[in-house]
Amino acid sequence: MAYGLFKPAALLVGAGLLGIAGWSVATGWHPPVARYPLQGIDLGENPGAVEWGTVRARGADFAYLVATSGADRRDPAFEANWSSVPEAGLRRGAVHLFSLCQRAADQADAFNAFVPRNADALPAAIDVSYRDDCTARPDRDALIRELRTFIRMVETHARKPVLLRLTRAVDDDYRLSAAIDRPVWAIADFLKPDYAAHPWRMWRASHIRRIDGIEGPVNWNVVAP
Repeated sequence: MAYGLFKPAALLVGAGLLGIAGWSVATGWHPPVARYPLQGIDLGENPGAVEWGTVRARGADFAYLVATSGADRRDPAFEANWSSVPEAGLRRGAVHLFSLCQRAADQADAFNAFVPRNADALPAAIDVSYRDDCTARPDRDALIRELRTFIRMVETHARKPVLLRLTRAVDDDYRLSAAIDRPVWAIADFLKPDYAAHPWRMWRASHIRRIDGIEGPVNWNVVAP
């Protein structure tokens, strides 16, 4: 009788241990380096302190940093991190969070004024995703025109082509990867994404990876071989 009472508890403990083990595997996972030699991180807005030397030692080759959001937000951590990343031996790239609520020309002016035009910088990335601070949903033609304006202005300034970081939801709704011929940075945890109109150039493979040098989860990315 006592054994029967303990069986449910033992099962719960076992399930809990399996869950912990699974979570540990998930937070430590990244695509194999043998298949994807170039791997790195991207930081969100207002990141905490980063030990860039440790991040480099844990396998990151590059780091993308949010610089601007819309036409009126500059990330306060960007400038310090922008200077620190190459000192640690990583390549660096800047990200703009594109707003569906603001004019593209104003956003491009803000990005170009804030991000240094360094010869060693990776191509700038435009993040197009749905965010809580903007509920506008322009029609497809209007959004494509606006994005092309932003791209033209930023590429003229930086003298490099941009990356388009597109969520599945946005690309499903607007088919931007089919309309704008730029390398795609796709997003999908653990499983290779297949939603873009052409093969992705970069893949955010996990947004929950844990590595030394950064407190909390980190976005982990690989470059197509």
